[in-house]
Amino acid sequence: MKYNKLIRDRIPEIIAKNGQTARVRVLTDEEYLAKLDEKLGEELAEYLADGNIEELADLLEVLYAAALARGTTAEQLDEIRRKKAEERGAFAEKLLLEEVL
Repeated sequence: MKYNKLIRDRIPEIIAKNGQTARVRVLTDEEYLAKLDEKLGEELAEYLADGNIEELADLLEVLYAAALARGTTAEQLDEIRRKKAEERGAFAEKLLLEEVL
């Protein structure tokens, strides 16, 4: 079966434990960024389809990987998020902007 998709680091090991062989290759930096973006869309679609918290955790894992691939650590990403929340607020109040008059 062919996949051609970005996988977690331990997937080849898990496949081997099941008695199968995984054919993998290491992506170039450019390919990796493109596959990360593709994976973000995939994980978001899976979360939106069923609202499963595990899918949300997968999305977060890909977000951290995408940030790191672009030179930003998970901690730096969270600091950026925190500053934006401090300056512009978060989403805790459930506000919907209907119109600006």
